[in-house]
Amino acid sequence: MAILIGIYSVFSQAVCRVKAALARAGFKKPWKAPFPVVSVGNLTLGGSEKTPLAMELLAFFLGLGRKPALVTRGYGSRWEKTGGVLSDGKNAFGTWEDGGDEPFMAARRLPGAGVFIGKHRARSCLKAKAMGFDLAVLDDGFQHIKLARDMDIVLYDGTAAGGRREGLSALKRADIILVKKDEAGTLGRIQNRFPAAVFEYAVEARGLRLLETGERIAPIELAGKAVLAFCGIARPERFFSMLEENGLRPRTKMTFSDHFPYPDRALERIAGACEAEGIEALVTTDKDAVKILGRSWLMAATPLYALEISLILPAAFFDKVRTAAAQDGHGPHMIPPQAGSS
Repeated sequence: MAILIGIYSVFSQAVCRVKAALARAGFKKPWKAPFPVVSVGNLTLGGSEKTPLAMELLAFFLGLGRKPALVTRGYGSRWEKTGGVLSDGKNAFGTWEDGGDEPFMAARRLPGAGVFIGKHRARSCLKAKAMGFDLAVLDDGFQHIKLARDMDIVLYDGTAAGGRREGLSALKRADIILVKKDEAGTLGRIQNRFPAAVFEYAVEARGLRLLETGERIAPIELAGKAVLAFCGIARPERFFSMLEENGLRPRTKMTFSDHFPYPDRALERIAGACEAEGIEALVTTDKDAVKILGRSWLMAATPLYALEISLILPAAFFDKVRTAAAQDGHGPHMIPPQAGSS
């Protein structure tokens, strides 16, 4: 697997270099949306808090009285190729299978924001504008150079776990680079090398939410109980570490592939582990939990909690972001890319 990831990383970096060169030469002029676009992205393959950051931005813009929309491809979802509206800011439509697990999670967490799905991000922007939204948060957009943006925010992972989509030189395109606080020495190296504004961030556990009732407790309240923790995310060790950092040491850990759909047989397997090991509580991620809603009965009477997280970001970061939101979004608008391009 590591060899395959390495090969894909080399190929991806080569493709991205060609795309960037064509854009600089003027052969691929980006399409300008009719409102401000703030992009969230990274260089690495796999998870790096992009969706939590996108949700922090949506909440921030809602607090400013704006009408933000999350524009995302919805990788692997039913609507990825055709496009769809998961939320119009008032009502939610579709399921996590339709729009993807992370977009569905965002739609549930932030009902005032729009959520637009589809590989044609320019078309999603036009649809959002027509429905009254005045700003887009572009999820996983750093490599999507066909759509112009007013600000590029990049979450930088100094460990490069899982390989990189682009080389470090791509950070020259970033307006803001975010570095996790526990990556010693990374902040100074990035500040000295790139012109972007660089800020540190931290990941914080908001608490555990009982899946079926919404009741919230602190992770420490399950300390001393026999807990089974499971997840299907790109970096499972981050989830388990966060539980332990908050005083919860699971008796049993189970991991599944990223974006795992949790068919009934998988839930029955978890239920079997609960019975065999005397498990008193189950804990999973918010992203995984949306795929189990309404089916937790398959795991018998064992209560299931979802860990909610948030990012701790400095005030200076939001001051910088506010300037992008103030752009009027006016300017030349080309016809969006036709079907078959992304």
